[in-house]
Amino acid sequence: MATSSTMTQLGTRAPDFVLPEPLTGTTVALTDFAEKDALLVMFICNHCPYVQHVRHGLAELGRDYEGSRLGIVAISSNDVASHPTDDPEQMTIDAKDLDYRFPYLYDESQEVARAYGAVCTPDFFLFDAERALVYRGRFDETRPNMPGKVTGSDLRAAIETVLAGQAPSGDQYPSMGCSIKWKPGNAPAYAS
Repeated sequence: MATSSTMTQLGTRAPDFVLPEPLTGTTVALTDFAEKDALLVMFICNHCPYVQHVRHGLAELGRDYEGSRLGIVAISSNDVASHPTDDPEQMTIDAKDLDYRFPYLYDESQEVARAYGAVCTPDFFLFDAERALVYRGRFDETRPNMPGKVTGSDLRAAIETVLAGQAPSGDQYPSMGCSIKWKPGNAPAYAS
């Protein structure tokens, strides 16, 4: 069943995180992006058909903004006991196969997903230089099994607006995808 993002209140500050990156064996923190003028935090996973639909677009986005003033990080928060294809080993395979140019982090405790108010995969959160939320919404209007080319037009427009020093329009459409696979008893109230 498809789940829509909760549309966290604009202006919300980016919650801190320090998470492992399975591909490199290092940790990545929010503070690692301190010099960036904007930060995109994406909650994704391997198994979700909605993520699979846009994952080449995510990889392209990473290539297009590599070395730019935009920081990008992806986070997987799914319970790997119920969804083993989302485990760190598979995350590493996906990151290599898709040539992600951004860290793909593992949120085993699911605390980071809870802090961000993430509810589905994919779920996108774009923050300005002060790390205030300026965009939360969809990648673009396409969906799995529907006609249309994945472009990332909604998210890309928001990124370009932020990098130009302006605030994106408040008219934003929620992202849609698979619900985050919460560990038993771990689902936050907002996810029900």
